[in-house]
Amino acid sequence: MTTSTHAPRAAAPLSDSWTMLRRNLLQARRYPSMTISVTVMPIVLLAIFNYVFGGALEPGLGGAYIDYLVPGMLLMLPAYLTASVAVSVCSDVTKGIVNRFRTMAIAQSALLTGHVLGVLIQAFLAVVAMLGVSLLMGFRPSATPVEWVLAIGFLLLVVFSLTWLSVAFGLIAPNPESASNLPFPIMMLPFLGSGMVPTDTMPTVMRWFADYQPFTPFTETLRGLLMGSEIGNNALISLGWCLVLGLGGFFWSTTVFRRQGR
Repeated sequence: MTTSTHAPRAAAPLSDSWTMLRRNLLQARRYPSMTISVTVMPIVLLAIFNYVFGGALEPGLGGAYIDYLVPGMLLMLPAYLTASVAVSVCSDVTKGIVNRFRTMAIAQSALLTGHVLGVLIQAFLAVVAMLGVSLLMGFRPSATPVEWVLAIGFLLLVVFSLTWLSVAFGLIAPNPESASNLPFPIMMLPFLGSGMVPTDTMPTVMRWFADYQPFTPFTETLRGLLMGSEIGNNALISLGWCLVLGLGGFFWSTTVFRRQGR
């Protein structure tokens, strides 16, 4: 008779993660300001760079600047989402919601997994919105259906990796204001890579930094998938960065989360 009163242990984390995912999606729908700002800001930057700087930069690229720009601007979305995740996680911690969940019979890992899965859904919707605006601005990708699937999957992989890192930021921040500032270096990296201009036009020191930071291989991989440019070893480098950032953020956040629960 005792077997009927206990659910299978393997099923609990999945069902609890689903519950936390629904909670985070409902919360995002009730308080959409952060999600909207994270989605709108990259679109605004896309319009500014295309219409203000495009005329000056386009002649040196050998093609439409919008086609060069969009892959880099799409990667603004995972960078900007880090702030949203950090603030959301920190708010749960500082308001005592996490402590309340710790006393309940749920899988503790589901608290963090719900945030990560919720961000992936928001990121997908944001990518669709930015692609729609980009097409209206004149973006003309040459990707095949398979390359489109790979491009979207790659973007979500970058989001997934950076989200675990931003979860850790949210856990260690003393308040939501600090949590919104901690991801600032990540938010700046897309500007300091090949997203807006080729790195060979930069001064030597900046070019060296741009070539070896993660968002340059991210951008070149996405640009290759969407526009057919040469990817080279950027795909492998990008996967390596995603592995390092994702695993590093996962172990950091779960370690901090366990330590805070003692």
